[in-house]
Amino acid sequence: MGRGGFQAAERLIDLANAVRSQPNLPRSTAVRLLGRHGERAEDLTQATLTDEDLRGLRDAALRMGGILAESDTDRAALALNVLLAEHAGAPRLSRHEGHPWHLHVDRGDDASWAEWFLASSALALARILTEHGRATWGECAAANCRTLYLGTGPGSPRRYCSTTCASRARVADHRRRRAEAEAEPDRP
Repeated sequence: MGRGGFQAAERLIDLANAVRSQPNLPRSTAVRLLGRHGERAEDLTQATLTDEDLRGLRDAALRMGGILAESDTDRAALALNVLLAEHAGAPRLSRHEGHPWHLHVDRGDDASWAEWFLASSALALARILTEHGRATWGECAAANCRTLYLGTGPGSPRRYCSTTCASRARVADHRRRRAEAEAEPDRP
């Protein structure tokens, strides 16, 4: 996936991980995160992103986190279809309030933050699933790590959120195998 522009899948991962680590994600953190992903400061005021909107956005991020943690592609696709049926409308191009042209799939300009987030996130994951033929996202396989990741690069399917977690897991696995080998009695 490209780095430029407004990346719904990356925004999804960041918000889902933030809410997983802080279920009552503070407004200031949510505003900073949304700002990093293209939302303008004037769209993130208390009047435009109310406390009710923020609660809905947190709940939506938790719901999407469940899909991101789903390792079975068929089950993930079914869950995405449910979200699209519940929250998406006809695709439309939009260029509002200084943003460049982009695709909206929420049900309209009066959609809540949660509906917008669910519709755009479901579309982003559906696009990735169809481009790669599988769910390229997941929950880190390292012990004691629940970080969600988005793996869209070439090569084997990703299992870890970072090289740090992958290295820790490999070292732990190596140490476990060595300890098992040393614990076996000598064989003739």
